[in-house]
Amino acid sequence: QVQLEESGGGSAQAGGSLRLSCAASGYTRSPRCMGWFRQAPGKEREGVAVIDSDGSTSYRDSVKGRFTISRDIAKNTLFLQMNSLKPEDTAMYYCAASSFKTAPLKASFFGHWGQGTQVTVSS
Repeated sequence: QVQLEESGGGSAQAGGSLRLSCAASGYTRSPRCMGWFRQAPGKEREGVAVIDSDGSTSYRDSVKGRFTISRDIAKNTLFLQMNSLKPEDTAMYYCAASSFKTAPLKASFFGHWGQGTQVTVSS
């Protein structure tokens, strides 16, 4: 059974840092494309960052230069390093996996999801 489990969320002050991790299990082969999404209360889920099977990355404009997505394929683990955090980064963050080789920052391209980890940034 495919499973994605996030960890590393928590609280931080504005300007601080957090690192999220996502452990993937149950795959016979590593997911081709993985990403991070987030959803704040009362808002739609939005794509934060995606990393393709060849290591290419894409980010939503509001996190460029502050967040970095990476993956350890051998360990089936996805990471999101979040620096210079802002209160507007507060949300539930979800790890997602796609069967596509490459995918845009759209939830519809991702078929497997984790349960999420909460990130709260205070000013």
